[in-house]
Amino acid sequence: MIRRLKYNEIDYEKYTHCLENSEQRKYSATKDFLDITSDKKWELLVYNDYEAVMPVPYIKKMGLKFIINPKLCQQLGIFSKNDEVFINDQFLDFFKSKYRIWYYAFNDVNQFSQTLKRRKNYLINPENYELVRQRYSPKRKRKLRLDHEILENSEIQRVNFLEAENFINENSLGAKDENDKRKFMKIFSELEKAKLLEIVVFIYQKKIINALALYCNENTIALLGTFNDKKYVKLSGSSVLIDHIISKNINSKIFDFEGSEIPSIEEFFTGFRPVLKTYPVLSNSKKDLLKKILKIR
Repeated sequence: MIRRLKYNEIDYEKYTHCLENSEQRKYSATKDFLDITSDKKWELLVYNDYEAVMPVPYIKKMGLKFIINPKLCQQLGIFSKNDEVFINDQFLDFFKSKYRIWYYAFNDVNQFSQTLKRRKNYLINPENYELVRQRYSPKRKRKLRLDHEILENSEIQRVNFLEAENFINENSLGAKDENDKRKFMKIFSELEKAKLLEIVVFIYQKKIINALALYCNENTIALLGTFNDKKYVKLSGSSVLIDHIISKNINSKIFDFEGSEIPSIEEFFTGFRPVLKTYPVLSNSKKDLLKKILKIR
């Protein structure tokens, strides 16, 4: 049996236990991450006594709830000890019948009896760094060979968000407008306050020219944002930063590229020879949503 729980009705101890012991375990479904990225606008579908759970984030427009994954939250979906198509199908049917779904991404482990559209993500699983580096593409390896002048005048530093805020703000390409950009910046700031964010920068001639925003926990390093000064693109600072982070963490943590459907970014990520992991999504156009408004109460 599937129940629908509002935010204040959720047993977070049981929810966290289900997540931590699930086959599909994802950092993006944790309470702390979801609270920050959705501004606590999410509820939960529960199977029996938290045998399986499905977080459902939403926004409100015209007084109505619409389901959409929050910014920086690539995958959610169903979490259970074992991924079972029979249970997943029940969640999917309940979800589609009860909600106005704009865009919702399940996780890469979730399987269904029906075919859903899939999107791409890339991971590097924990392994010896030297073996990971050997698999890099020839082009990526060349990008990591910095000449003497660059080596003498550059360094990698971990900084706080405030120190990199202006650079990130000036070089954010994913935001639609200034309002959208402010929302991203607020999320980064809140993640840092929760000790879930690291900012690593490449400094050349005493100036930041590249920055990475990273989500970090005991199991995963996730690339939440890459920010580059276009004037210095040939210096390959982003490649150097990502390789640096991989070298420091890949022995014990997954490196999650948080994949992109943009060809140039996809090409950049695949140069590190990660594993392709596709995940199912549900999406509807605004026109289709309008048709459903009168059908769901």
